[in-house]
Amino acid sequence: MAGRNPQNSRIPSPSEATGPLGRDELLPVLNELLEAERAGVKVAAAYRDECPSAEVRALLDGVHADEAHSCALLSKAIQRLGGEPSRLTGAFLERALRVEGLRERLAFLNRGQGWVIRRVEATIPRISDPEISAALAEMLEIHIRNVAACDEIAKDEPERNDARSGKKVL
Repeated sequence: MAGRNPQNSRIPSPSEATGPLGRDELLPVLNELLEAERAGVKVAAAYRDECPSAEVRALLDGVHADEAHSCALLSKAIQRLGGEPSRLTGAFLERALRVEGLRERLAFLNRGQGWVIRRVEATIPRISDPEISAALAEMLEIHIRNVAACDEIAKDEPERNDARSGKKVL
């Protein structure tokens, strides 16, 4: 299920204004992040399933689990505010599935992770609820750790070509 494109969203960035976000301002931001995280879950699973390298599969298993955990954190935060968690998946998924080659895929995954990092960094200072703020801080740390891990693997992992098609594969 396709959702909003987070990078081209019409939802104002939390950094565009100052002061605490009200419930009606925060819920769309949290749902936008949830849609992006849901896309991340599916991207990590798809990349993992096509990967012959045990080391990269293990990394993507971890990213997959972390993205799922972030979905749970966001769903709980949305419900805490009396909102309904979106069931949409961010448009990042469709674009990510067209990317080929390990380095390219990890770089694209990290671009999505970077978008989440920037969005969460801009949002946390504007959240007055300490439980929701703590959940987003946890998400932020997870994403920073995963970006570093993907960067480390990408620089060390040689690209491989499929013997039949000559295409780059994981």
